[in-house]
Amino acid sequence: MRHDYRFETLQIHVGQEQPDPVTDARAVPIYQTTSYVFKNAAHAAARFNLTDAGNIYGRLTNPTQDVFEKRIAALEGGVAALGVASGAAAITYAI
Repeated sequence: MRHDYRFETLQIHVGQEQPDPVTDARAVPIYQTTSYVFKNAAHAAARFNLTDAGNIYGRLTNPTQDVFEKRIAALEGGVAALGVASGAAAITYAI
């Protein structure tokens, strides 16, 4: 991602620099799912051991949340961000 973009451009493009490959949509698709398919038990084990990057469960990984976190990190000048559902969750994670 080019970091010389202005603030307004970062808000729109970080995390989805290319249109959605399936629909060519510019807007980030909202994936309303909490479950993902694995090729086999070894593939699932690798995902849950975090040795194979990818989605494993809606509260841990989600493609829509991933774009949000990348955008917040870029806007704040950070290397990563974490999106949670509430202020109480954020406080709990901080502690």
